[in-house]
Amino acid sequence: MTNHPEYKIVISPVGNVDKAVIKPIAKEIVRAFGFKTDVTPILDDVDFALNASRDQYHSTQILERLDSLAPPDAIKLLAITDVDLFIPILTYVYGEAQLGGRACIISTHRLNDGIGSITPESYHFRIAKEAIHELGHTFKLRHCPDHTCIMHYCRSVDDVDRKSNQLCRYCTVLLEDEKNRLMEPDMAKELQLNR
Repeated sequence: MTNHPEYKIVISPVGNVDKAVIKPIAKEIVRAFGFKTDVTPILDDVDFALNASRDQYHSTQILERLDSLAPPDAIKLLAITDVDLFIPILTYVYGEAQLGGRACIISTHRLNDGIGSITPESYHFRIAKEAIHELGHTFKLRHCPDHTCIMHYCRSVDDVDRKSNQLCRYCTVLLEDEKNRLMEPDMAKELQLNR
């Protein structure tokens, strides 16, 4: 993957996130997308999104707030929280993203199911895969029917563990197309400067 040093993907821990998960996520972001990362807390908490009757946090509300607060040099923003997330049509979600937008969020709350039976490295890998999955949505990637593709929709942590950390060939092409589209304005500026 080509590095794009002028752009960065911001990783934003919110609340009581285990700091040990940040490094594996950052490493996978660089591998999967070719952008450097920066860890920058954006929100202190997500209490504004609490749905008291469900005792869960509405992830769409959090995404809207994150997007409005994102640093201008962040091409994408990934928030990580430990609270239980939901969207109204589902009981819970591991994460949510603005399809083709800038912000996404993942939660470790349900990704720690079965934590006693796996190694810390496997747990961190599980979380990193979900981070890449949600960031993939911000690059306009949709759910993929290929069970091994990282963009495959998962209903359980077992599904997350079974899928690879790679994009299938089809999703790889779509990602490269979207990255090229995002770079076009800067490429045009660079060409103007070199004339």
